[in-house]
Amino acid sequence: MLVRACRGSRSSRLVTVAALFYARLWGARIEFDDEFGIFVCSGMRGGFGRGGMTLGGAYLTRANTCRRVLRHEAVHADQWGWHGAVFAVMYLCEEMRNPKARNRYEIAAGLGDGGYTPS
Repeated sequence: MLVRACRGSRSSRLVTVAALFYARLWGARIEFDDEFGIFVCSGMRGGFGRGGMTLGGAYLTRANTCRRVLRHEAVHADQWGWHGAVFAVMYLCEEMRNPKARNRYEIAAGLGDGGYTPS
């Protein structure tokens, strides 16, 4: 499951393991979603941005676990797999230049599935 969630990327695997540990510290219930190939860490007391966020192959959230959101977050897991740990920097730089619905990584993941309204 870990290799599948990390899309085969070694650096994404390290990020995923760290994210799972972090999620457990925040009280998450961790399950693996077979359809989308990601760990879903729900029930967290905090420690994530917006309605949730994906780190490596782990999606962290309080309760935002509908299927369309998981589809969106699985694309972010793919992005982590393609770019490795450097994706965090790439995403943050893009978010500073083009926030929220203008972020190209959010657009690629599907704005509607992620709960964004196009700007």
